[in-house]
Amino acid sequence: MKYYLVAGEASGDLHGANLMKALKERDPQAEFRYFGGDLMQAEGGTLVKHYADMAFMGFIEVVANLQTILKNMAFCKQDISTYQPDVLVLIDFPGFNLKIAEYAKKNNLLVCYYISPKVWAWNQKRVLKIKKVVDHMFCILPFEVDFYKQWGMQVDYVGNPLLDATAAFKPDAEFYQHNHLPEKKIIALLPGSRKQEISRLLPDMLGVMNQFPDHQFVIAGAPSFTADFYTQFLGGKQIPVVFNATYDLLTNADAAIVASGTATLETALFNVPQVVVYKGNPISITIARMLVKIKFISLVNLIMDAPVVKEMIQQDCSPQTIAAELDLIINNKDYRDKMLNNYDELDVRMGHPGASAKTAALIIKYATKK
Repeated sequence: MKYYLVAGEASGDLHGANLMKALKERDPQAEFRYFGGDLMQAEGGTLVKHYADMAFMGFIEVVANLQTILKNMAFCKQDISTYQPDVLVLIDFPGFNLKIAEYAKKNNLLVCYYISPKVWAWNQKRVLKIKKVVDHMFCILPFEVDFYKQWGMQVDYVGNPLLDATAAFKPDAEFYQHNHLPEKKIIALLPGSRKQEISRLLPDMLGVMNQFPDHQFVIAGAPSFTADFYTQFLGGKQIPVVFNATYDLLTNADAAIVASGTATLETALFNVPQVVVYKGNPISITIARMLVKIKFISLVNLIMDAPVVKEMIQQDCSPQTIAAELDLIINNKDYRDKMLNNYDELDVRMGHPGASAKTAALIIKYATKK
């Protein structure tokens, strides 16, 4: 069968790649065309547009880049029309993908949506649109099933694909040597995958370095950038940036400072105590605070429905506040152990690997029945 996938950011690229792998195992004749990234490209098929040209975050940023976004949408619709896939698989990225779903539905294409938009967080009436334009929704958070049921929509719960990625990971026993790092405890910095995130968060992350002389700081580089991009934030300091090795970095980290997003859950799955940080355009944040209905921003806290990890947002995110929390998780054994014990409970709630395989099997089942 012919599959067209649309992923608009780094996490979508990861989940899309694992899904493609699972689809190929069940459908040896699978053909792929997609918006995605390097990981999806490694699975074969044709990469039409890289997510690095698509990821704009926040209300103001979206407005500022509206022309580019609309051009990308128009191009995506035309490309789907030309390719005529058996099934369209949309991965998260709702601002873009729900528009593509609407177009595809009007053109009688089977629309599968992998990783639900966070409609439970704000503007819940979007579910009514989703019911009209999405044929099959595959959810990765347990509470989403009951949420959709309240709106009269049946969805498939497939488990969380991050468990597939972490289960398949094989650590590099020579990570220190391969990355020319001294044998010294690591504080991992995960400043996100978008230019806006990195530019806002990395300076504050680096601002705590002098208070932790017994540790070395290592940046997880986003695959869509080069080492030169990070140089502008380092203030002349020699701070290592590792690429395509985030899981190895977390495997060897004593603690981490992490941009809110998928990486917070990955960090917890690797049992690394963390500080969660986030900064956005002030106007975007003000609008979000008026609209968003959730208590937490990190996936760890959302799944646990409790403040397992400290979230530092906007004006609360500074080198001083980050350093204070980092000191607690490194030097206060009781505080650190409590977080790690909560991670154990998180592991139980997350369940077992297999999301990619379940989703692939369901997509093929639904496409075959079409």
